[in-house]
Amino acid sequence: MSALAERTGAINLGQGFPDEDGPAAVLEAAQAAMRDGRNQYAPLPGVPALRAAIAEHQQRFYGIELDPASQVQVTMGATEAIAAAILGLCEPGDDVLAFDPYYDSYPAATAMAGARFVPIPLDPPDFTFDDIVVGPKARVILINSPHNPTGRVFSREELQRIADVVIEHDLIAITDEVYEHLVFDGLEHIPLSTLPGMAERTLSISSLGKTFSVTGWKVGWATGPAELVAAVRAAKQFLTFAGATPFQHAGAAALRLDDDWYRAFALELQAKRDHLCDAFSHFTVARPQGTYFANVDVGRDATEFARELPYEAGVVAIPTSVFSATPERLAPYLRFAFCKRLPVIDEAARRLQSLES
Repeated sequence: MSALAERTGAINLGQGFPDEDGPAAVLEAAQAAMRDGRNQYAPLPGVPALRAAIAEHQQRFYGIELDPASQVQVTMGATEAIAAAILGLCEPGDDVLAFDPYYDSYPAATAMAGARFVPIPLDPPDFTFDDIVVGPKARVILINSPHNPTGRVFSREELQRIADVVIEHDLIAITDEVYEHLVFDGLEHIPLSTLPGMAERTLSISSLGKTFSVTGWKVGWATGPAELVAAVRAAKQFLTFAGATPFQHAGAAALRLDDDWYRAFALELQAKRDHLCDAFSHFTVARPQGTYFANVDVGRDATEFARELPYEAGVVAIPTSVFSATPERLAPYLRFAFCKRLPVIDEAARRLQSLES
């Protein structure tokens, strides 16, 4: 769809990347690291300054205490952290559970480990879940909240339901929290690891990319119990070993930005969400509680609609069904990314309203 946007000159609201750079202080920190000679291999666990900043971040926002040496592993983005976690923790034949629709690397990483991917449906229009069925070979459950592609933020009650299942069946929880600071309408992101009994069985994953609009830096991390982090480290050693040394140093500066910056950025993104969602007056919008994405019920096959949209309205979006093991369940939904400059969002909204009329 990004190639189609480029070919047609359409506004690309498909792929989830910002169209402007992150905070100037963070960009300068990366340049300063390069000028200061921070350009060679980082240690396998990650640059010490970044590991310390990640531990501080977890304590500052969630009250989670971590040893930076043994409980923090820096990775080449959250995608590598997810792959390394599954490779390090799963054996062939294990079941990996995840909510459907899902980020597309989850089943791929599961397949690389020789494990079996087991989707748990999130049902539209509210994208909630019913019972979680756990088979005898279950090893891991993947939790993504705030959730891509639906924009759902799991409530404390929902997280407790998940925690109860994890504890009852002695599972490991891997939490993908890359949108942790992009939560709207006064809602709260609650790490699963903060619930009773979950700290010792949860591996938490996040990254710089979404929070600081530096998706190309590919700096992520995994935190949690030392034995789970060690499993990630063991797999990562033979994936990339280390990388992005100057960006890791800049990441330490990014995570230490003040609370006002975090709040302002979330409010700015919420305004962009509202500008886009308000444009769909003739469609049903699942207004997201977080992330970069809004899902719209277009009332027909969204894949066909998505192919027509660049030519009819000059806008590109992605069918939500491509993120599902049961695509027919999500056939009318189209995912739009609103992590773009406000004038771009408003122009896309104008074009979409023109299409509706």
